[in-house]
Amino acid sequence: MKITSAILILLTTFIISCEVDKKEKTNETETSTVTFTSNDYSDLVTLFKEWRIFEKPPVLEGAPDYTVESFEKRWPRFKELQSSIVAIDTTNWPVENKVDWMIVWAEMNGYDFNHRILKPWARDPAFYKSVWSYRSDVPAHEGPTHHGTTELWTYDFPLSEEARRSLLADLGKITPLNTQAKKNLTGNARDLWVTGIRDIQNQSIVLKELKEQTNVKDDAALVAVIDKAITSTNDLVSWLHNESTSKTGASGIGKDNYTWYLQNVHLVPLTWDDEVMILKRELARAWTSLKFEEHRNRNLPELVDANSPEAYDKMADASAKSLINFLDQQDIVTVKPYFDSALRAHLGEYVPKEKRNFFLIGEHFDPRPLYSHFYHWFELARMDTEPHKSEIRKGPLLYNIFDSRNEGTATAVEEMFMQAGLYDDSPRTKEIVYIMIAQRAARGLGSLYAHANEMTMEEAGGIHSEYTPRGWMKTEKELLIFEQHLYLRQPGYGTSYITGKYLLENTLADYARLQELESKPFVVKNFFDELNSIGNIPISLANWQMTGSK
Repeated sequence: MKITSAILILLTTFIISCEVDKKEKTNETETSTVTFTSNDYSDLVTLFKEWRIFEKPPVLEGAPDYTVESFEKRWPRFKELQSSIVAIDTTNWPVENKVDWMIVWAEMNGYDFNHRILKPWARDPAFYKSVWSYRSDVPAHEGPTHHGTTELWTYDFPLSEEARRSLLADLGKITPLNTQAKKNLTGNARDLWVTGIRDIQNQSIVLKELKEQTNVKDDAALVAVIDKAITSTNDLVSWLHNESTSKTGASGIGKDNYTWYLQNVHLVPLTWDDEVMILKRELARAWTSLKFEEHRNRNLPELVDANSPEAYDKMADASAKSLINFLDQQDIVTVKPYFDSALRAHLGEYVPKEKRNFFLIGEHFDPRPLYSHFYHWFELARMDTEPHKSEIRKGPLLYNIFDSRNEGTATAVEEMFMQAGLYDDSPRTKEIVYIMIAQRAARGLGSLYAHANEMTMEEAGGIHSEYTPRGWMKTEKELLIFEQHLYLRQPGYGTSYITGKYLLENTLADYARLQELESKPFVVKNFFDELNSIGNIPISLANWQMTGSK
């Protein structure tokens, strides 16, 4: 898949509209800022830094300011930044620099879309979740997240004095932000509102657990700020419950907005209808492949799940070794020293059968399909230890723009590694791979209908649950609620696993075809190494850089 004409047409239209807007503003006042044209890549880097500084909101009473007044005051400056990116002339730039330009352009489109349509600070109570006890498996938190979060996973307990001061400052933002939330949250999106209350409720639980940490429970200042945060969080929960009775509106953003967002922010060259078609096709393919795999394996013994902590730990250790050795010995990708430690930090633990959710069910039969998806952790370790040389790519892209790359790759390699022979020692494990693909297609399909406002979140969850094989999504409802809620909050995320997989497969096909045209052998390891070197950017941009065509 290339940087298609659809994206280029949208880009051209956007540039023309900006130029018209700029001319109109120039006619209105002689003091309007005059945008100069630049052809220098260093100006793009400078603009990127200015943009990222601007993107962080000012502070109001110690917390990020998401009030209407703040957005209105800052809007003229945003339009200047937006005009500045359009004024940069990328003619004769190398493709990788043009890719960086597209990233900055897309991020600004994300800000614009949030301001006009998504408005998480006004529509989405979960936006005000402040305390995070875990690191996401993608470059940034999944879904809209405010700028003043407390990342507990970054702290080591007992705390150093420096860490203590930092934690006090982080926790001190919670109370004023909760107060602000009651002013900002004016939306009428019922599903977002009602389901988001759970996220705020859980924050109180996490804060209470924090109070019991070593050298926290005896620290009067820390306990005081935590107690204050708990009180304000509980007060916000009560307010949200009271307000929820009046919320009657739809939560989806509609097909047209969804398509605009895909193409202009996440740089996914598809429409809402395209995604429906792709996910339906993948759902049918996964079910069909599963049934024929089951037929092929009909005379083989069933997989046996781990039935004790000892059995699980033994299986997890063997599975980690199997995957790392396979990637290395079969020349799939250059295995870096940090791969093993990155994977082993997330091997999981034994969970009794009656408490297993969808992913835990498969993990207790054979963890390798899920560990293949944990390619995520290799990518994050790479960001930590080998940051990209580009200032624009070295950190997480804003607004989850990375989803087609990170979720798409992690999903694609589950099947690619299988096709390359990872399960030659256990044919029935292939069945798990197809079940996982079907689940991701079903949940993404449900999220599409929810965003089109053709289904409620609960009805979308019905597709997610009913079309997942073997009833594996019916065992534990929390995962179902979590996933559908996230995908309603973050357009395009629920589909990115399958559509990103599709775009990665297209990239591999384009890359392999070019190799063939040049009479060069296709080398899997070269493909993945080059993909990894490009960074966590949309697959459409990775394709452009890897193939040089658009």
